[in-house]
Amino acid sequence: MVALGCTLGMLLGPLAMTGTADAEGPPAKPVTVMTRNIYLGADINRPVQAALQAAAKPGANQASIVTALANATHVTRAVVDRTDFRVRGRLLAAEIADAQPDLVGLQEVALWRHGPMQLNQVGVPNAATVDYDFLQILLDDLAERGTPYVAVSVANRADVESPSFTGSIAAPGGDPRDVRLTMRDVVLMRPSASLTTQGEGQGVYDVNLQVGVAGVSFDFDRGYQWVDVRAGAQRFRFVNTHLEAFSSDIALAQANQLVHEATSPDRSTVFVCDCNSDPANDSVKPVDHVPHKAPYELITGAGGYTDLWRGSGRPTDLPGFDAGDTSGLDETVDEPTPGSWTHRIDMVFGRTADGRALSADRGRVTGRDGDPRDPATGLWPSDHAGVVLRVRGL
Repeated sequence: MVALGCTLGMLLGPLAMTGTADAEGPPAKPVTVMTRNIYLGADINRPVQAALQAAAKPGANQASIVTALANATHVTRAVVDRTDFRVRGRLLAAEIADAQPDLVGLQEVALWRHGPMQLNQVGVPNAATVDYDFLQILLDDLAERGTPYVAVSVANRADVESPSFTGSIAAPGGDPRDVRLTMRDVVLMRPSASLTTQGEGQGVYDVNLQVGVAGVSFDFDRGYQWVDVRAGAQRFRFVNTHLEAFSSDIALAQANQLVHEATSPDRSTVFVCDCNSDPANDSVKPVDHVPHKAPYELITGAGGYTDLWRGSGRPTDLPGFDAGDTSGLDETVDEPTPGSWTHRIDMVFGRTADGRALSADRGRVTGRDGDPRDPATGLWPSDHAGVVLRVRGL
């Protein structure tokens, strides 16, 4: 774990990856993959930052810190209602149904729950009443559209809980309760006679963000998951991950572990991610030593992966680099004319077992262009856009 505000030093050694590619055969059908951060529904940093700011004030005590944490959690949870996933899930289902990817890597598949307020157990994740299960909502919406998908891998990540109330700890108002958020990454597969799974695995990263608030450690774990897939006669590994957003130092350590541990030794690997690393951004965050683009450069450098949006085999009809921007909307995801699609951090990478490049011959960004908003609420599907690519050379 790495504490908030701490720095990280990593010595990244050369990557040794071995394996043998599948035997030569007739040209295989391409496989369409998608990466989609579906947005947890609010800025999860708000409660942590509020508590840390309260702790830094003169005369701060346990009661004042917990009050700040709970008041900010109350606001955050209200934003989740405002960015209603029951609405956004339908938009995302329509988007997936239109793209018809064979495999989808989802990030920020939130499970929001609540329970009785337990001030003697601050931070203990035990609330059980479900408010929003993003995965079940999305699966139901897909099935209702006649395009069902199956969750072939579900990976539980950060699991955090906080009191939520307005006013003071002595006289809490605003429906006092505990609010719990469980983050998940998920791989969806389109049911098809030509697609089968042959195995799966996952891992939690060794280096993750950890924040101490009011004597409680909030662990924001991230990790990777993989599914080995047979598509007709070809076999490949599909990997999904979500790297740390707060610190590029942490994201770099996670990327290093990812390419060492998740790459298949005996078949091609395609991995999708919200990588939180823009190849065009060389700025350095105050908590970091490395630039924002460092994890991307590791993946496409020593990691041996090709960025399939920009890869050397990219045909002229695939949209250009600037068209790949996927992030930047406001927290409430209801702005009418966003001009903030300014970050390219949602990506698809690929390589064969012996390190040769894969290629994509068709691709697009989804949930961004035109007007995909809900007409009644003005909500966008997510604060991210999706990326869909048809991959060849597996």
